[in-house]
Formats: sequence, structure tokens, C-alpha cells
Amino acid sequence: MSRTTPSPLAAVPPPDVNGRHGSDRMMRLLTAFADVYVPLAGRRHPRPVPAPVDDALELLVTRRRQEADDVVSLRLTAPDGGRLPGWQPGAHLDVTLPSGRRRPYSLCGDPADVHAYRIAVRRIDGGGGGSVEVHEALRPGVRVTVRRPRNAFPFAADASVLLIAGGIGITPVLPMAREAERRGLDWRLVHCGRTRASLPFADELAELAARSPDRVEVLTDEEHGVPDAAGLLSRAPAGSAVYCCGPGPMLDAVRAAFDASAARALHFERFTAAPVRDGRPFTVRLRGSGEVLDVPADRTALQVLRERDPATPYSCRQGFCGVCAVRVLAGEVEHRDRKLTDEERAAGRMLVCVSRAAEGGCLELDL
Repeated sequence: MSRTTPSPLAAVPPPDVNGRHGSDRMMRLLTAFADVYVPLAGRRHPRPVPAPVDDALELLVTRRRQEADDVVSLRLTAPDGGRLPGWQPGAHLDVTLPSGRRRPYSLCGDPADVHAYRIAVRRIDGGGGGSVEVHEALRPGVRVTVRRPRNAFPFAADASVLLIAGGIGITPVLPMAREAERRGLDWRLVHCGRTRASLPFADELAELAARSPDRVEVLTDEEHGVPDAAGLLSRAPAGSAVYCCGPGPMLDAVRAAFDASAARALHFERFTAAPVRDGRPFTVRLRGSGEVLDVPADRTALQVLRERDPATPYSCRQGFCGVCAVRVLAGEVEHRDRKLTDEERAAGRMLVCVSRAAEGGCLELDL
């Protein structure tokens, strides 16, 4: 915080209306009254402290549908059928599963449907367990707790857009395509995947293609071969914005090829943790046990902590949800998140999914 040093002239009171220097008696009386009354009034009528906002919603699974091989969609509504908070294309829900796991899932329904949310989840055996639990435990009639929709992948409705989706990455992209169609934008959508049977919402994309010919393209590895990132980006009109969501290798390839394309902006969202960039090895010390764990240059503190304790909480693994936050008792943090405020960082908070320490440093965690 910057401070202004007062000028020496400020100590000399200005002359009164009659040109006399020195304090005015009436002003002295008013000042004395204010010095006594204002603090008393503040104590009698304290400034209200805003109540914390509870953004948790309890929702009911009212419909479950098989959308593709290993992909199910869930329709979530309020138990009383009431209105739900609104959302925009690109938004997601943080869903707390019956086990206590919290996972983010993109909203893939219609923002105009104010009484329901829709999410879709591909089952990944051998993953973190969240997708398997969704497939096995969430049936019609089950209640789940979610946080109000949040958007880390907003659709800016650029005049010209190319939408690229890989597999289950169609979930945030499908509402974007509908919004682009509704607004009359110059848009194109490419949905890529291994096989047609693995691609969700094929019927809805077919309906969209019927309404907007030549704007929707489906590419499968078995029919067209593995798509080339430069070839995908060649579909982008000059000056357009690209929105991409899908597997990590696809995103990395699109990012690498983007500068040579005619597009002017790239927006993307990952479903998996991004690779560590410019990482340096450091250690973490656990306050409770005294254990010291090595964090290699190419891994995150969260990965190391989860190896020790698989129940370590996490969600996005990209530094924007805050689920993996821990308190740092000692050591200097290299913050890489997009969630914590300056005040939270100063208080010792850290997101272990992305943030690190300097090379060779040690962070003592309140764990």
C-alpha cells in the first residue's frame, strides 16, 4: 500500500474568512463534538457485516440416459421442482458425490431450462473414482449436493467461432453451438472421437446439423484417421475465436499449432490436470506426522500427497476450484492458481494441485 508524506505546509492552518491565522472557536466546538459523537454513533449503529453466501444446492436425480458407450447423462432438479440459478454456456457444476468426493462436470443442457441441469459423465475405470461412482451410485431418486454454476470457460459469442470437441469434451461445447446458432453467428463445430459409438449426443448434433447445414462435422479415428491439429484449425475463418475442450494431447496439439492458424483467439478447458511447466523439485513437510515428501519437477504436490493418502481432496486439478487448499505454516509458495485472493495467500493458503515452492525449498503443510 502506498503512503503520501504530508507537506510541512499542511501543519499551518489556513487563514479564516477574515484573513486571521489560528483556529476558529466554532470549528473547535464542532470538531470536539464530532470526535465524541461519531465513535459513539458507530458503536450504537455498527456497519452490518455481510452474511456468508451459502451456494450449496440439494438436487434430485430425475432422469438418467445412456448417451454413448460408457457415457451417461443425468438430469438434476430441485426436489420441489422449483427454479434453479441461471447459467451460461461453458459453466460447470461442482458435484459432491455420496462418498464425499467432489468433481466438476460441465453443464450440457439448455440454459433456457430454468428447472433442470444436465451433466454427462464418461466412466473411466482406474481413474480417481468419481466417474465410476456416478455410473454406479447416481440413479433416479438419489439426492446430491452441488455448488451453484460457475464458469471458468465462458463463451464470449464472438462474431466468428470454431468449436472443437474431443469425445466427452462436447459437454461444454454443445451449449456454445446452440448459442452461436441462436445469435446468428458465423460458427463451425467439429466433434472428434475414436468411434461413432463413443461420441455422446449424436442425435442432438444431427438435429443441429439439420438446422445449420455444413456447420457440424463429426470425425472418427476409425473412419477418418486421427485428426491433425493444424487441419482442425484450418477450418477457422480469419480472425475467428477457437473454443476447444477434450483430452490433454488434443489440447496440447491445438495450442502448438494455433499461432500458424488464421484464428485470433484460443479458449480451452481441460478435463485432466495440465502438465507441469517450468517445475523445479521441492519438498513438503507434514505437520502432523513430520514426514518429508519429495515433489519432483514434473509432478505436483497433490499427486504426491494422493500417493500417500488417496483420500486427499481435490476436484479441478487446474487451480480454479479451491478444493485442495491447505494452510502453509512455513516456506515460500510459488502461487500458480487462479482462485486465491491476495489476502488468502498472505494468510498462508495454497492450492497444492498447481502451486509449488522454489527449487530445493520446503513447505510445511498443516496436514
